[in-house]
Amino acid sequence: MTGQRRRLAANRPAPAQVEHLPMRPLWLCRRCGQPWPCGAAKLALTAEYRDAQVSLFLYLAGCLHDAIDDLHRLNPSVTGSAADMFDRFLGWPARHTHAYRVSSTTTAVSIEEPSS
Repeated sequence: MTGQRRRLAANRPAPAQVEHLPMRPLWLCRRCGQPWPCGAAKLALTAEYRDAQVSLFLYLAGCLHDAIDDLHRLNPSVTGSAADMFDRFLGWPARHTHAYRVSSTTTAVSIEEPSS
């Protein structure tokens, strides 16, 4: 191996250093092969966007749009339902983000009519 090839090989990340990023157009994780965002990617994204949750939703919405286009182009019959794709990209942060949770408690208002 020549010196330049050795330097190029040394600059490549080792397999253990590969981040959990999407492999397009399949939208599988480059590292673990799971549908992206995989569990590790979700953890990394949650940490990265900890103080910018709206930005996380905007980023994932763009990814959702690209994934639908890519997967439909590859094989329209196996793209998946819109609900499944939405849940895959945008459902998980909505379930885990306290700012976007809907309170399960409701306030009941009763109106009493005067007795006659």
